[in-house]
Amino acid sequence: MNQTNPSRRTLLAGLAVAPALGAQQFAIRRDYLAEAEHIPAFWQGSYDEVNRFLETHVRKGTVRIIGRSAGNRAIRAAFYGQPRQGKGTSTFSGSLGFGDSRVYTGPDHGKKVYMALCGVHGGEFEGMMGAVNLLSVIETGADLRGKTWPGIAEVAKSLDRIIVIPIAQPDGRVRIPLRMLKHYGTDYNVHEYFNTGAKPDGTIIGWPQVKEHIPLDFAKTQFPGGYPNDAGVNLMHDDFFGARQPETQALFDLTAAERPDLIMNMHTGALFMHPLKPFVEPVLMPIWEQLYRKVMTGLTSASLARTDDPAVEANPARERQSTYNLDTALNLHCGALSVVVESPAHDYSPAERLGKPFRQTPELLLDAQMICHENAMRFLAETGGRTVWTAKKR
Repeated sequence: MNQTNPSRRTLLAGLAVAPALGAQQFAIRRDYLAEAEHIPAFWQGSYDEVNRFLETHVRKGTVRIIGRSAGNRAIRAAFYGQPRQGKGTSTFSGSLGFGDSRVYTGPDHGKKVYMALCGVHGGEFEGMMGAVNLLSVIETGADLRGKTWPGIAEVAKSLDRIIVIPIAQPDGRVRIPLRMLKHYGTDYNVHEYFNTGAKPDGTIIGWPQVKEHIPLDFAKTQFPGGYPNDAGVNLMHDDFFGARQPETQALFDLTAAERPDLIMNMHTGALFMHPLKPFVEPVLMPIWEQLYRKVMTGLTSASLARTDDPAVEANPARERQSTYNLDTALNLHCGALSVVVESPAHDYSPAERLGKPFRQTPELLLDAQMICHENAMRFLAETGGRTVWTAKKR
């Protein structure tokens, strides 16, 4: 970001005090606090909205607090279907050494378990909004704008277990006092401010610089952004083998109990939605390629990719491999294929489609979320899960 550093007097005049975070308060640029003028009814993704929805709309499933954040905020998940019964006879690592992951998964290894993991970063609203609408579809057949998704309703019945975590890291979401940002055209500075935070002089920290200091010292920021929890830790890069954050531990405990086959980790940070290539077990990489083709073909068919050519858009060779992160840790912890999916943002639209400027409207962003989940769920239902994926390696 090219930004002239204002004098202290000018800077302070342009700042507003954010709601208290524990004993701390943060100054946010006053001109960044403008919400969207018209927030669609389906755009529900604040911490309070999500919790209210879970309390009032989840009837076919059950809602449970799976842990608490570093800031002592409840982390809730919705559960559908029956969990795996019984346990295996070995650890996941032991099962790999033995050559058969079923001795870890247990007698219900044939069950197909899908997990939607959202809100790991508090400034990435799209996945949280998508999670609420996914739950609405599972409950009623329609999202919160009334659009039906018969494919999701159908495939949900063919899965044995579905787990949806709308906000895995509530501290970062609560820190941002907006339900929805207004649209800034092609300017991404406000998005980066709320996502990665800003230095004391107002300069945006940015990506990947936001990963340089973990934990982040909030006292050295004007605003710490939504990446870290209240302990300053970005969960995507937690100390997985050391002193884990409570949110990460909650995910570890949950995935050890549920042993999901597929985890879709929903983020925001792309011009067009796409799954990233994870750093996971080599045996799962051909499976990720199949998943990628499935999801991207669905998005391309809906005109939600850069072109209308699935041979281009659904080619997994175009993706660079991610580095070691939360998805790696979850894979090596419970055996799941855990995949980051990057969504476009609602507050800026620098994308071009077929050579023309393309506005990622809230409605299209919701469509992309639903299409991604539907195709990922269908992929799991059709391919049978980890037991089938790795059968040839036994």
